[in-house]
Amino acid sequence: MSATPQRHRRTRRLTLIAVAVTAASGAMVAAALPAGAAGAGKNRTVDVQLLSFNDFHGTLEAPQGSSGTVTERQADGTTKAVPAGGVEYLATSLREARKGKKYSVTAAAGDMIGGSPMLSGLFHDEPTIEALNKLDLDVTSVGNHEFDEGRAELRRMVYGGCHPDEGCYEMGKEFTGSEFPYLAANVTDEKTKRPMMSPTFVWKKGPVKIGFIGVTLEGTPDVVTAEGVKGLKFNDEVETINKYAAELNKQGVKSIVALIHEGGLPASGAYNYDCNVPGAGAGISGAIVDIAKNVDAKVDALVTGHTHQAYACNIPDPAGNPRTVTSASSLGRLFTETTLKYDLKTKDIVRTAVSSPAPVNKVVTRDVAKAPDMTELINRWQTLAAPIANRPMGYIAGDIPGRGLDAPEKPLGDLIADAQLEATAAADKGGAQLALMNPGGIRSDLAFKAAGEEGDGVVTYGESYTVQPFNNMLNVVDLTGAQLITALQQQVSGPLNGASPKILQVSKGFTYTLDMTKSGADRIVVDSVRLNGAPIDPAKTYRVVMNEFLAGGGDGFGVLKEHKNKLVGISDLDAFNAYLGKSTPASPIAPPAANRITVVK
Repeated sequence: MSATPQRHRRTRRLTLIAVAVTAASGAMVAAALPAGAAGAGKNRTVDVQLLSFNDFHGTLEAPQGSSGTVTERQADGTTKAVPAGGVEYLATSLREARKGKKYSVTAAAGDMIGGSPMLSGLFHDEPTIEALNKLDLDVTSVGNHEFDEGRAELRRMVYGGCHPDEGCYEMGKEFTGSEFPYLAANVTDEKTKRPMMSPTFVWKKGPVKIGFIGVTLEGTPDVVTAEGVKGLKFNDEVETINKYAAELNKQGVKSIVALIHEGGLPASGAYNYDCNVPGAGAGISGAIVDIAKNVDAKVDALVTGHTHQAYACNIPDPAGNPRTVTSASSLGRLFTETTLKYDLKTKDIVRTAVSSPAPVNKVVTRDVAKAPDMTELINRWQTLAAPIANRPMGYIAGDIPGRGLDAPEKPLGDLIADAQLEATAAADKGGAQLALMNPGGIRSDLAFKAAGEEGDGVVTYGESYTVQPFNNMLNVVDLTGAQLITALQQQVSGPLNGASPKILQVSKGFTYTLDMTKSGADRIVVDSVRLNGAPIDPAKTYRVVMNEFLAGGGDGFGVLKEHKNKLVGISDLDAFNAYLGKSTPASPIAPPAANRITVVK
């Protein structure tokens, strides 16, 4: 097994050119250029195709429900849902897009793994790394979910080796790791102060040389369990990118792309919405806007992620020059195609006021042929997973929307909260009175229509695992009524949730009003907060169940760390499956009404 990810790379795509700076080398370079490229004007540039995607989350099989569609804006202003995603179709789409392109590089902006459906998650995401190798991914940044199982497991994803506890999954076959580098420029070891993984990567083909810098959001510790980021420091994205852009320039690398696992919020959820109307970048907000405005002009393009949104914007750099900022939604439903004009004399990207062609997000449709190698990969891992994956867990009477629903309260969120409350309500299980569930922990929908041969309305272990893949332990804790109200206010305020609220899903009997016409903490109507009809008493102590991520203050809920008298229960997945297990074909679970949070708009 090779010692570095660089040695893994396919040499047919990455040709290293080492040329001494002499008169003779000038002739060599001229000989390597396309006919006429050494001259002036348009012949001095070549087009480099940059294909990119983000937030794949191990979604090998075509995602179900609303998670398996993208919103498309029509010419008349209406929108429609278009089925999308599935690595068999993504592979075909990327391979088709590369045809006829002499210079093509594929990059990603983090969260390739973590929060994955069962087919990948059950095997600690080895199937996804194998699939990404087959996709010919050239480079990716880390995202927050790459740290779900800690840095040692992330390094195993890169360098290979069988799982330290579960061993090898296939007889006589050892996991070989990624054939592409993971970049983590702003993630440093607290003791050594050095990056935990490579900060940059230089892609070379013929005379073309492009540098990549990869970072994840500085707030990664706020959205990952403490154990996952233990001993690591996450540094400012802009400062880090600017530092390494200068270093790349010193190495003679003038063309630079930043892979940033942080993103923005477009004004429309349609993937083909024009975020440059009425002006450059006018239709997007969120953290990425300030980052884009402050990242050094040496960087030529920003590929972003984290928010699971789709956009292809033009936000001027600090020098006032146009610069593309893109994101391709999530789960492999889209990819972005960007054309970089590479100047063969200056070795830099030529940026003009109007990019031609402009970067575009393309749908991974399911009306193309499936890539046979991906079908074989999926079938192989499905066979290994089948004894567990196909086991029925329970029954539902209809679709129960979760991850794919754009609403503060999600029926599946209510169901999960109810399951956690029921698992811990007994006195000897913690005596929980209410449950809180973070919306980001709901990874999918529950679809009524059968995905396989189990029959409509049957929820298999594979499907329940896809909804709750983290195996977080449930914590039952003491919180005062005042702390509960503060937690509700932290949903819609503070540096993390003020601009992008994270609405907790709540168990039956817990109700309140969310007034979105107001701002910040005032959006919570304090007098409306009730438990089983009784107003919450700020001075009273309540027993509250939540997963260990929330109990550690994750997602900006710092007040939840102030809990007392913690009792650790079963895992969230076990609680969910136990709740499902009480249903029968004759008495399936009805989709919750999602009427616990009253929203004023």
